[in-house]
Amino acid sequence: MSETPDNSPAWNENLLRDPHHVADKRTRVRKMFAAIAPSYDLNNRLHSLWMDQRWRKKAVKLAAPKTTDHVVDIACGTGDLTLAFAKHLGEINVEAEKVTGIDFTFEMLPIARAKARRYYGRPDRYTPDENDGVRWINGDAQFLPLPDQSADVVSIAFGIRNVQDVPTALKEFHRILRPGGRVIILEFSLPTNPILRAMYNFYFRQVLPRTATLISGDKTGAYKYLPESVNTFIGREQMMQMMRDAGFERIEQFAMTFGVCICYRGIKA
Repeated sequence: MSETPDNSPAWNENLLRDPHHVADKRTRVRKMFAAIAPSYDLNNRLHSLWMDQRWRKKAVKLAAPKTTDHVVDIACGTGDLTLAFAKHLGEINVEAEKVTGIDFTFEMLPIARAKARRYYGRPDRYTPDENDGVRWINGDAQFLPLPDQSADVVSIAFGIRNVQDVPTALKEFHRILRPGGRVIILEFSLPTNPILRAMYNFYFRQVLPRTATLISGDKTGAYKYLPESVNTFIGREQMMQMMRDAGFERIEQFAMTFGVCICYRGIKA
C-alpha cells in the first residue's frame, strides 16, 4: 500500500532555475505528482481549455494503431491517453489486454483504473486483481518491466520532460518495440512567434501557477515546476536528434495549437 503523499515543497526557486539537472529530480517529480493526483484531471482540462484531450486524440491518430497492435503508454498518469488508445482499438474483450499503462507515481493508477472500469461499464464490481481491460503497471520509463519487442506502439504524453534521463528512456522505448513499431511523444513546447510566445509565457508563468495551485491545494510547487520544466527543456531539434540516437528512423514532428504542443513520431526499423 502507498503512504499518504507528503505535500511539503519539492521545488524551490533555486531548483527551478534548471529542474532537469537536479540530481534527485526523479524523487521530486514522483512526490509532486503523488500530491496533485486527485485534482490532476480538473487542472488539465481547465488550464488547457480542454485542448489536452484533442491533442491526445491527434496523437492516437498519428500512431495509427491496428486492432492487432499492442500499445504501451508510458507515464500514463490518470489514463487519458491509455484509454484513448483502448477506445480507438474498439477493445470489447476485456481479457485481451492489448493496452498497457505504466506510471512510476503509484497514486495516479487507482484513478486510471476507475476510469477504465467506467469505460467498460462495471464501476461497482471490482477487486484489485480483477482485469479491467487495460493492464496497469507501476514502473519507471527508464527501466520498463517489459520484454524486448513486446509492443507495436509506445507513447508518452507530457511525461518525457519529467524523466531523469531522457536518452535512457528513449532507448527503453526502442528496446520494447517490434520492428516497424511507432513511438509517439506528446509534449509541451513554446510558440515560435515572439508575440504568441510572450502571451503564452505570461499565462504559463503568472496565471496558471496561481489558479492551479488554488484548485489543487498543492504545496509541493508542482505548478511552478510545470512552466519552468517546459521553458528549460530541450528544443524540438534536440528531441529529434535524441530519437535518432536511440535508433528511431523517419522522425517527424507535428505542431498543434500554435506550437504549444508538439507530437513527435518515430519508427523502429
